[in-house]
Amino acid sequence: MSNILRRVQTLVRSGDYIVSRHGFRELAADDIVAEEALGGIEAAFVVEEYLESRKEPSVLVLQYDRGGRPIHVMWGVPRNAGRPAILVTAYRPAPERWSNDFKRRLK
Repeated sequence: MSNILRRVQTLVRSGDYIVSRHGFRELAADDIVAEEALGGIEAAFVVEEYLESRKEPSVLVLQYDRGGRPIHVMWGVPRNAGRPAILVTAYRPAPERWSNDFKRRLK
């Protein structure tokens, strides 16, 4: 498991997280309830890691909403502070751009 994902899970569990403005907009645009994105972090699967991201190390994870529909959520953790977890964005992956299990981008 990813160190970033482990850190995000710990922070979310303790209530130490924020949702970015962009994250709120994207959640609303794709009709995703914030609580589902937060609650689904425990069972998340790492799709991609961005360790050298300009702003903060981040991880794109596959989660599922209460209805079992896939959600991709980008989480970050500030490089210098180590907290809070930041929900950067979330969206419903487009089937034509992802593998059948939504874990790999199609070329």
